Amino acid sequence: MKIQLADLWRPAGAIDRGPYALVGILGFALKHNLDRMIATWGFGRPWGLFNYLEPVRDVARITEVRGGEAKFLGTMVAISLPFIWIGVVLTMKRLRSAAFPPQLVALFFVPFLNLLFFLALCIVPERNQSPETSNRRERNDSSLARLVPDSTLGSAAVSLLITVPLGFATAWLGAQVLANYGWGVFVALPFTMGFAAAMIHGLRQPRSLGECIWVACLSVLLLGAALLGLVIEGIVCLAMAAPIALPLAAFGGACAYWAQRRRWLHAEAPVLLSALLLFAPGVEWIEHVAARPSPTFVVRTSIDVKAPPEKVWRQVIAFSEIPPPKEWMFRAGIAYPMRAEMSGSGKGAERHCVFSTGAFVEPIEVWDQPHLLKFSVTSNPAPLEEWTPYSHIHPPHLRGFLVSEGGQFLLTPLPNGGTRLEGTTWYQHGLWPSAYWRFWSDAIIHRIHLRVLTHIRDEVEKPTD
Repeated sequence: MKIQLADLWRPAGAIDRGPYALVGILGFALKHNLDRMIATWGFGRPWGLFNYLEPVRDVARITEVRGGEAKFLGTMVAISLPFIWIGVVLTMKRLRSAAFPPQLVALFFVPFLNLLFFLALCIVPERNQSPETSNRRERNDSSLARLVPDSTLGSAAVSLLITVPLGFATAWLGAQVLANYGWGVFVALPFTMGFAAAMIHGLRQPRSLGECIWVACLSVLLLGAALLGLVIEGIVCLAMAAPIALPLAAFGGACAYWAQRRRWLHAEAPVLLSALLLFAPGVEWIEHVAARPSPTFVVRTSIDVKAPPEKVWRQVIAFSEIPPPKEWMFRAGIAYPMRAEMSGSGKGAERHCVFSTGAFVEPIEVWDQPHLLKFSVTSNPAPLEEWTPYSHIHPPHLRGFLVSEGGQFLLTPLPNGGTRLEGTTWYQHGLWPSAYWRFWSDAIIHRIHLRVLTHIRDEVEKPTD
């Protein structure tokens, strides 16, 4: 099939996979070199492939773009418009040639997925059908359904081969590029993966509820294995995410089971699946653009000590080395306290609480001996060390997503001559849904409190020779 220059602009007609691939590759090469020339010569900044994901730096959201950054971004967008139009036009032609639903053109705008989408359109052969044949075509003869075998294991395998790579790309986009650990990653993604996996599994023939839920949950489990194997996440965080991700995947599978039993909805499966592919990345992008401030939470833990406040105070300000932990969460990699060191005394002194991953730097704000020691936190170590097959990984959630803002020790005298020792931590976390992740963070901080308070009690109550 020959292609003329006017065909690049006119949406009507179709295009073979060969010319589509050639124009796509040449067009990208032309645009990339044009972008690099304008960025380098016109604005004095380097430009590489990854700059398409982050064209301007040190800007949290689009509403904060000002001055030179706004001019640069506007220029790059203006240059992109004709290429975008050509890409959309040719993609519509290619979808028409391959007998795919035209709604799939929306994938052209999804980062990472559009690369897989382009590759697929360069491989899928033409399917020439008359309009009359297309109108009489049954649902189970759709282009997508023809890729799915009739057997249970075969259809499950195809559904996983489609959903797991797409789910991985979406998770990588949210965690590594947009640095979002929120509703898009933990809610929208497992639900849509479960729904899509079960829906594709049942394209050739309806599947049972158990089969739909099974393949939905398996898609999320394989995604977790891929994130672990490709150095994106560790075992600890995947285990924490499993209690929310697996039920949502099962719910998505149940919804797909309901959809496949309704013929009117089942007939629109390709359109529905293409819309679902945009749902999770769309939620991630919205969270990135409209980032919300992290809420501040508080955790208080108390313990009674058989000693007066004056004796307890000496251990509070700088407690000695704590024996290795026996708690399962600390042995699994959660950071745990080891000792405290004090530099100076009184307000303005600096306390270092040394954890297994580093030290919290704690300038003293209130020194009311022997009743109250209150401090802020100016430096936080990593909250955990991930279990991973590799020597070390650096997922973004280890930097700035669980942050201690301050803490205090309150010593209250008891009528029996003892002391009630209460530890308090104020902290923030940037994980959503916040209520779910607060369940984990509160439990972890409470166990950290108990480790410190129990050690102080044991040291103070230890018999002296």
